[in-house]
Amino acid sequence: MCHCFAEAVPNRGEDGRACAVVVAASRALWDDVSMTPGSNGVQQQRKKVRHFDEFGHAHFLTFSCYRRLALLGRDRTRRWFVDALRAARSKHHFDLWAWVLMPEHVHLVIWPRRAEYRIASILADVKRPVGQRAIAYLEEHHREFLERLTVRNRDRTYRRFWQAGPGQDRNVYDPATAHEIIEYIHHNPVRRRLVSQAEDWPWSSAAEWAGMTEVVLNVDRTIPPITRFAR
Repeated sequence: MCHCFAEAVPNRGEDGRACAVVVAASRALWDDVSMTPGSNGVQQQRKKVRHFDEFGHAHFLTFSCYRRLALLGRDRTRRWFVDALRAARSKHHFDLWAWVLMPEHVHLVIWPRRAEYRIASILADVKRPVGQRAIAYLEEHHREFLERLTVRNRDRTYRRFWQAGPGQDRNVYDPATAHEIIEYIHHNPVRRRLVSQAEDWPWSSAAEWAGMTEVVLNVDRTIPPITRFAR
């Protein structure tokens, strides 16, 4: 049996009463897997992405812009993403542990607080508003760019902002692995030479994790410390 985020948290039902819930989620079994960072504490996903909405697990989410275009390369679009993420966090009641916006992809580490949740619904509410606002903006100001986002099938023609599919979703049940993942994604802008230090990239949670207070979007510091679950 693996460790999980067995944390007593307030869980308000429809009647508004708070009750303590204890997570006791077990590890899923896998048969066809791909390697991921920190595999000791990450449930490794099948080649075909499938969401496992396990109560008490955190989720490491990665998704990309259509055709890996740098559609998140401007601050305007990044602010739209932050707005959508903030609204989805409020609607779906998940804690945001870390986030990083790169020019063509996104990393999130979230911890749903409700016993029942759907990662697919969370992703839809994060991604859909950004795509809608971006395409509406392009239709008004830069129609010539829309051809690069246009998909033509036999039955219909439409536009995409995000790459088709859910991206990558990895269940995380071990605090040490969660911290490792957060450290890894925070250094993406450094590896790409966008900044020299992770906390200098304003479109991530690295600055707040480094102790800075003036940030674009606050995270929830509810992640357990690594030593809490030491064997």
